[in-house]
Amino acid sequence: MIAQISTVAGTFAVDLETDEVTPADPFEPPPAPELNLPRVVAAAAAGSTVVAVVDTKPPLVVSHDAGATWRESGRGLPPGRAVAVDADTIVYGARNRLYVSRDGGVFWTALAVELPEIAAIALRES
Repeated sequence: MIAQISTVAGTFAVDLETDEVTPADPFEPPPAPELNLPRVVAAAAAGSTVVAVVDTKPPLVVSHDAGATWRESGRGLPPGRAVAVDADTIVYGARNRLYVSRDGGVFWTALAVELPEIAAIALRES
């Protein structure tokens, strides 16, 4: 899976398996779902899975039932700026680092790559 990352210095494609970073064409991030939650910074949805970056600790809330119920996620992660979701894969963008969960937000792994300040994220198949 490839994460397309919009930053203040341009757009990049990051291979989530290899951490390889390549320049990419600009993209239009998918529209964020409308959420009735306080302090939302960014949000993304795929099917019934909805993920919101919030200005609290932990910095994420995840719903697997289209927003009917929520659970906190991302304890230990820094404050966030952007998020993208595809099934159980969630990519979370802090200021200049990416974090990936492949289990719906239970466990998180930091990618080794550091990027310019992150503005938006989108996911696509390799």
